[in-house]
Amino acid sequence: MSEELERPSQPVEDDTQDRALGESAMVRELLGDAYDNVRCFGELLREQGGLRGLIGPREVSRLWERHLLNSAALVPHLPSTGVVVDIGSGAGLPGIVVAMMRPQLRLVLIEPMERRTTWLEEVVERFGLMNVEVRRGRAEEYHGAFEADVVTSRAVANLAKLTRMSMPLLRRGGEMIILKGRNVASEIDPARKALRSFKASEPELLSGVTVPGVEPTTILRVRRG
Repeated sequence: MSEELERPSQPVEDDTQDRALGESAMVRELLGDAYDNVRCFGELLREQGGLRGLIGPREVSRLWERHLLNSAALVPHLPSTGVVVDIGSGAGLPGIVVAMMRPQLRLVLIEPMERRTTWLEEVVERFGLMNVEVRRGRAEEYHGAFEADVVTSRAVANLAKLTRMSMPLLRRGGEMIILKGRNVASEIDPARKALRSFKASEPELLSGVTVPGVEPTTILRVRRG
């Protein structure tokens, strides 16, 4: 039986406040020319994300605050051109949002689950994202396949594991720029052995600010030696 059938009904969360945030002038200004695409992408996630196992049912009511703006917070810390590899892309957060906001970047989205790569390919086609390539598989399967300028990720693994997954995808001098929780500082010391193996720089914690009233996102940046 298809996983799309006989799925138990989920309680509907009130998303009125989140929709209002997404329609606000400050969000429009933040996203600029990418606003319409990001808004439409968000509506697709709102409609299909739960049914397709991309986001949890409770996330619909905080889609802008916790997901779309969280992804947008990464963009000011990225280069203006080059290759960005997003591992564990899932629903396209942050990869799709980054691609919409920075069309001059080349995005490679790596995701192991077929139903999620199918979704990503549909989104790429729907929005005509010529700067995006979707690859199915684990990050480790592509070690040596790229010399990326940046590898990013969101809620994929702890820093030690993420270092081993991400650094082999980077050129020397390239950066791992990742979205992490507020407790990421506690992951740095356990990751030092992995970081030293790539002659990495000291990890830097950055504050990803978007719009007033939305909590800044914690971003970690570290350069491969």
